Amino acid sequence: MSRKYFGTDGVRGKVGTFPITPDFAMKLGWAAGKVLASTGTQEVLIGKDTRSSGYMLESAIEAGLSAAGVNVALIGPMPTPAVAYLASTFRADAGVVISASHNPFYDNGIKFFSNSGTKLNDQQELEIEALLDQALNHNAMECVSSELLGKVRRITDAAGRYIEFCKGVFAKDLTLAGLKIVVDSANGAAYHIAPNVYRELGAEVISINDKPNGTNINDHCGATHLDSLQTAVMVHEADLGIAMDGDADRVMFVDHNGHVVDGDQILYILAKSAKQQGTMTGGVVGTLMSNLGLEIALKEMDIPFKRAKVGDRYVVEQLKQTGWKLGGEGSGHILHLEHASTGDAVVASLLVLQAVLQSGQSLAEIVSGMKKLPQVLLNVRLTANNADEILASEVVKQAVIEAEAVLGDKGRVLLRKSGTEPLIRVMVESTDPEMSQAQAEHIAKVVTIF
Repeated sequence: MSRKYFGTDGVRGKVGTFPITPDFAMKLGWAAGKVLASTGTQEVLIGKDTRSSGYMLESAIEAGLSAAGVNVALIGPMPTPAVAYLASTFRADAGVVISASHNPFYDNGIKFFSNSGTKLNDQQELEIEALLDQALNHNAMECVSSELLGKVRRITDAAGRYIEFCKGVFAKDLTLAGLKIVVDSANGAAYHIAPNVYRELGAEVISINDKPNGTNINDHCGATHLDSLQTAVMVHEADLGIAMDGDADRVMFVDHNGHVVDGDQILYILAKSAKQQGTMTGGVVGTLMSNLGLEIALKEMDIPFKRAKVGDRYVVEQLKQTGWKLGGEGSGHILHLEHASTGDAVVASLLVLQAVLQSGQSLAEIVSGMKKLPQVLLNVRLTANNADEILASEVVKQAVIEAEAVLGDKGRVLLRKSGTEPLIRVMVESTDPEMSQAQAEHIAKVVTIF
């Protein structure tokens, strides 16, 4: 059974347009409260990023949870992984994150974490959706009696607790002293967290895009727009730069030459380091989008590699099935289940910095052992919500077959719909960049015409 409202990363959309409306958020809060907090502490944590719409959605979800008889703890602007961690340490029944991650400010989203700090599984989301449908379509939202209504409290030391947790990941015998690091917080949820973590571990920190105003989150900054970080690294002659997205669950690096180090390369660095340190357990989980260069580099080190569906929740599922610890996506969602239950930009960045220091090399040197294959990714924006229909059409399937015939065994094609935006992503990867570009454009043209 497919989910109606939940995508790959919760419910997401444009603010003021269904489903990102106060009414929907309230009923979602009520339904989630009924499903996730029927037993236990009957308390749910709510965190958010820095979008101005977060206030409205926070109030609406809070009202829904309270109506279900569930207490609420507000932690304010906080990275997504921090909410996952704090939900677990505060023994809450669940954590709610109000964020649209790397999307522009006019979008927002709502996602949930279980009391163990992991994203909800499909079954839990379907249970919530069943109750939500009743509330939306049959006015079935029932408010508990006044003496049973949920109460609301604010946790004031959440940021400090999370900073200490992050620092605890970093090896005790190492320091960042002597390193000059530029940090781009994307005017998002980590603006008051990430720079302090690196400073407290000894680094000289230059912090950019750390002044959120409610509308500048991800605005030509952060993990999806690395230009300003690249410039700042070169201007300040820094050793490296670290960029996060708006909710700090993904991370990208820039080396001292201004070259980007993406999620696939980060996985390579962490796997190589673990192999050298003798701490590698099992293999690495990537996704269908992971660069073929990563797979080849891991194979050379005799490290197994598996691909999951796109979305960090599916990477986590695959990790749990295999018993492996390390996985992630090219977009910078890095998972290391030894340290965190979900993608955590600050934790992942500290593990990379630790690997760099232990190797005695620069970031540029340590990543040079992996050669990325040219990968062309074209995003075809849809005017209607018909991605499934397009992907199932014969004309699009034929275009893919034609492209695969041209590429032969020197490349691969992948088409998938975005879980967060009305897009179809066309990815072509091969040893020949011009051929990749030509075949990607061929497929994208067919998708556009459809």
